[in-house]
Amino acid sequence: MSTIKRIIPSLVLAAAGMWVPGQVLADRLPSPEERSSIETLLRDAGFTQWGKIELNEDDDFWEVEDAYDSDGSKYDFIKLNLETLTIIKGEADDDELTRQP
Repeated sequence: MSTIKRIIPSLVLAAAGMWVPGQVLADRLPSPEERSSIETLLRDAGFTQWGKIELNEDDDFWEVEDAYDSDGSKYDFIKLNLETLTIIKGEADDDELTRQP
């Protein structure tokens, strides 16, 4: 019985050790300087408003949600190159596309 009492805490600590690194790699919000640079890029590209901006640390790109360009088209998300802050992909909102004449 004393062996089991020694093994259980070790298993709990091992499980906690596997869980913590996953939390460290979670997406993060931009710093004020990063946000300013990203927002300048978005405005220069013709976007007028947008939602959440976060760094996807698994794939190394910035993701901007719910962006609207100057003609009112909505994009579910826009991906920005982490190094160059250039738009590498945009995903138009399917609902927006079906509503346009």
